[in-house]
Amino acid sequence: MKININQKKDVLIIVGPTAVGKTSLSLNIADEIESEIVSADSRQVYKLMNIGTAKPTADEQLRAVHHFIDIKYPDEYYSAGQYAREARSVIDTIRSRDRLAIVVGGSGLYIRALVDGFFEDEVADEAVKQSLRKIEKENGLTYLYEKLSEIDPQLAQKLHPNDSQRIKRALEVWEISGKRLSDFQKKPNNPADFNPVFIGLSMEREVLYQRIEDRVDKMLEKGLIDEVRHISKLGYSKNLPALQTVGYKEVFQLLDGEINRERMVELIKQKSRNYAKRQITWFNKDQRIQWYNITKTGKTNSPETTIVTFVNN
Repeated sequence: MKININQKKDVLIIVGPTAVGKTSLSLNIADEIESEIVSADSRQVYKLMNIGTAKPTADEQLRAVHHFIDIKYPDEYYSAGQYAREARSVIDTIRSRDRLAIVVGGSGLYIRALVDGFFEDEVADEAVKQSLRKIEKENGLTYLYEKLSEIDPQLAQKLHPNDSQRIKRALEVWEISGKRLSDFQKKPNNPADFNPVFIGLSMEREVLYQRIEDRVDKMLEKGLIDEVRHISKLGYSKNLPALQTVGYKEVFQLLDGEINRERMVELIKQKSRNYAKRQITWFNKDQRIQWYNITKTGKTNSPETTIVTFVNN
């Protein structure tokens, strides 16, 4: 089965669960076609978090231009709405260079925001940010969370009481605009002006789980524990949303003496499998995705062969 891709109008979007091979596929395509890769991974945006996010290596990033990798520090706020606005602009630039934009990632909310529109208005003020940081320092995060619960109880119920970044962001929007962030999020969607062509990668569940477990072992061999220790020494709190990610949270528990190494490995593998299941469930709801089972697909009918052949004709 071939997929018709028009480089002038279409954007290729590669989705699927963690460890299924999305990065490899995107690089194989980029080796054959003038392309640039737009990451859609909500954790690879953060600097310092390399091993635990399975970020493309330096050598892999040399094979193709990559966007939205290492653009924020772990304590900086970054939303799906921000990503969508910025990624659309980047994609427009890629297309103006007559290159194929390849969006690659497993963060379903980022993909939805990019393609279908999921924005909050551009409301920001550095002075308000500083004021909220001062209030948090003097009165504690609980005080800010209680204030948000009064202003926007619907949103507050969705947020963890320790989610400092998003609590302050919601209060910032309120202070500047007098409107609740939850109301902004109810606004009609604003679809992208390009045609998304979805490729979904899948494989037999037992094979995927084995790949996930092997990846966790390799992350630990590469120095995941030292990476987390380094992040901690730089002063980043383990309670930051970015560091509550699978892999980082469990290593922090190990370093704090809450669990031993064996339990840490067990938890990372278990939670990674659970995350993959949630990704599969999310993407299976999107009828636009053309799925390729990697464990059943032969080389002559592999996704990269199908796409490359069609684009070049």
